Amino acid sequence: MSVLTRDEAQTRAKLLDVHRYTIDLDLTTGDDTFDSRTVIRFTLRTDGDTFVELKPAQLRSVALDGQPLDPEALDGDRLPLKNLTAGEHELRIDASMRYSRTGEGMHRFTDPTDDETYLYTQLCMDDAPRVFAAFDQPDLKAVFELTVKAPENWTVLANGITEHLGDGHWQAAPTPQISTYLVAVAAGPYHSVTTEHRGLPFGLHCRRSLAPYLDADADELFEVTKQCYDRYHEKFEEPYPFDSYDQAFVPEFNAGAMENPGLVTFRDEFVYRSAVTDTERQTRAMVIAHEMAHMWFGDLVTLRWWDDIWLNESFAEYMGYQTCAEATRFADTWTDFGVARKAWGYEADQRPSTHPVAPDPEVVPDTASAMLNFDGISYAKGASALRQLVAWLGEKDFLAGINTHFARHKFANATLADFIDSLASSTERDVHAWAETWLRTTGVDTLKPQVTPGDEGTYTLQVEQTGSRPHRIAVGLYDRTLAEGAADTGRHLVLRERLDLDIPQTAPQPIGKRPALLLLNDGDLSYAKVRFDADSFDTVRAALSGLPDPLTRAVVWNALRDAVRDGELAPTAYLEAARTHLPHETDLALVQGVLAFASVQVAGRYVNSEERPAALATLTSLCRDLIRRTEDGDNPGLRLIAVRHFIDVAAHPDTIAAWLADGTVPGGPELDPELRWRVLARLAVLDATDETAIAAELDRDPSATGQEGATRCRAALPDAAAKRTAWEAMFAHDDLSNYLFTATAQGFWQPEQAELLQEYVPRYFEDAVALAARRGPAIADAAGRYAFPAYAVDADTLGHGERCLRNAEPIPALRRKLADQLDDLARALRVRES
Repeated sequence: MSVLTRDEAQTRAKLLDVHRYTIDLDLTTGDDTFDSRTVIRFTLRTDGDTFVELKPAQLRSVALDGQPLDPEALDGDRLPLKNLTAGEHELRIDASMRYSRTGEGMHRFTDPTDDETYLYTQLCMDDAPRVFAAFDQPDLKAVFELTVKAPENWTVLANGITEHLGDGHWQAAPTPQISTYLVAVAAGPYHSVTTEHRGLPFGLHCRRSLAPYLDADADELFEVTKQCYDRYHEKFEEPYPFDSYDQAFVPEFNAGAMENPGLVTFRDEFVYRSAVTDTERQTRAMVIAHEMAHMWFGDLVTLRWWDDIWLNESFAEYMGYQTCAEATRFADTWTDFGVARKAWGYEADQRPSTHPVAPDPEVVPDTASAMLNFDGISYAKGASALRQLVAWLGEKDFLAGINTHFARHKFANATLADFIDSLASSTERDVHAWAETWLRTTGVDTLKPQVTPGDEGTYTLQVEQTGSRPHRIAVGLYDRTLAEGAADTGRHLVLRERLDLDIPQTAPQPIGKRPALLLLNDGDLSYAKVRFDADSFDTVRAALSGLPDPLTRAVVWNALRDAVRDGELAPTAYLEAARTHLPHETDLALVQGVLAFASVQVAGRYVNSEERPAALATLTSLCRDLIRRTEDGDNPGLRLIAVRHFIDVAAHPDTIAAWLADGTVPGGPELDPELRWRVLARLAVLDATDETAIAAELDRDPSATGQEGATRCRAALPDAAAKRTAWEAMFAHDDLSNYLFTATAQGFWQPEQAELLQEYVPRYFEDAVALAARRGPAIADAAGRYAFPAYAVDADTLGHGERCLRNAEPIPALRRKLADQLDDLARALRVRES
């Protein structure tokens, strides 16, 4: 299949205006295909040729202005329309389309719990032609009228309010002008909870088997939705532009969520069937806020071409965290952003595949290359840049510029230049220069303090900068203090002063007497790696947990993380810091983030195989301390994090096997399905369970999540036959859904099974290339993300991968993932050597 190029899109946009799509879908024709009949009304400005995209199983008929066209003219996914005259035209297409099992186009899922079938669409960025014929580019907006035939007991949801006409026929209200990739349909026996807010219908929807769990959380979900809706109406002058607000939690969804106007789709893992922490609830709330921000920035005003993905995602990412912090009970979202999401951006920005937040259009020549930019730069770095912009510009001027942007471009398309012009209209600051330095450049600046003695025991600060961006940061000056009743004098720190500083400096900054800790970027308002002076580092090692603010502690933990990744701090020193300070930590996002980095990266990749047992022992001891600390039941979230990580790093099966047998951790929690599958997966790795136990657990939990858990466990068994079966399921057969492929991959590679897995490392680079070519970008992404042998940190693996990139021609989605994985592997080797 061909991909749309930017030049082709520009040519087509100059040639035609698209007015209206009338789409009729028949979802009753069988398990493999559905019928799609599309009428497109459009106008040509001048005589010319163009094409329409569709990806049918069978193209039955085509008619242009009442005259039949030859269906055999379809070339790949393009139907040429030749010798068109200026003026109005009507194109009618009747086709049969394939259902997807990979989360692309019209995804079909049958719930193993009750054998009910559910459908939903995911059309970003070029999958609309899998569902209906389309001029598929974001700047050819149109009105969409949709009718659907479905089984009688199904519910049909769409961008507009849907009406059941009887006999399984549904009609959706026409949309305002939207882009093709934003059209959405969900159909099936969905369970729904509805309410109304400010005269607008709100709905929550999920599979019937998840109904009790959705009902339990419906009040919280609606509360967050209403709070964000109200807050956005305080910020934005343009009212919500669509006729309803439905949120559908759908199975086997590849992304976190998708901002379809009026019908946001979420991965249904957000309907919690097992215990979760408050940080996980906060993440869900942030995603709700993120997707709602898209209703204005992305849906009302849409990018013209995919080089401006960041205009959608950076804005929604920033607004999601900021609005969640302002409007909901989750006031500390920026701590979670700092320790989790921001690290994603830092990592992406230090790889060879990095790109500017706003890349030049020439480097995003087609949709295949654009898809690669849905990454930590477009989301996390872009949001960090906007946060820095707000700190520099002021929120009042920032929002004034945003509202100007909405007024100028509503129901239309806009570019980076349009956005910057709108911001510039609200301030005297040079926003264009700011954009050039922040949005058009790559890499992470590093800031290092130089503290110099002055007169009478005072000191000055000069920040040494690697990089060229201007930064407005806060500098925290902390002194040691003795907490009331404490015996550990010096372990507690108090903020003396927080200084505002512009980088680069025009002169050294006086700081008075030397603080125990001088922290650059305190408050985390900028995007940069920070280092410590020697005295401050000594204080960090001794008193990190004594810092009073969790966001400050997040900045410090990120600095330690960056130092490990850069080979400036031994991985074991990071483990020692975690062992010393996490037992005193109260912020769940910090505990989760530090333990995740310590277990996955430090113990899993940065220490060698001889050092791994000691690293696991340190983490096991740490988690045991956290479990003991929470025995009184006052902090169930912290206890749950500790239990999860204790399971994940267990080097011996006895304790967790006893938990599974008893159905509970002594003192709680009871093992819910998530914990039971987690324990069983670790027991499989340790050769302490078997197929009989896995099958019995699946009988106990036959849900979709149970199917994934059993698949993961079977792939993790240290048995040659089990590994062979898992490998063939991933790479020899094409019937695994996206989620079952991921579960298989997650179970397959285990550091404890290196000898057993050795033969598969070189095979991966051949088989993954073939798989990606057969199954397309979604599975290619999963193969590069989850099926890569990340545990195999050695020169041989690096060599196999580099030869693959040179010689094998993987499709772009896999090539990008392999390049990133190999860079991470090379970094891990450097860390080990340092």
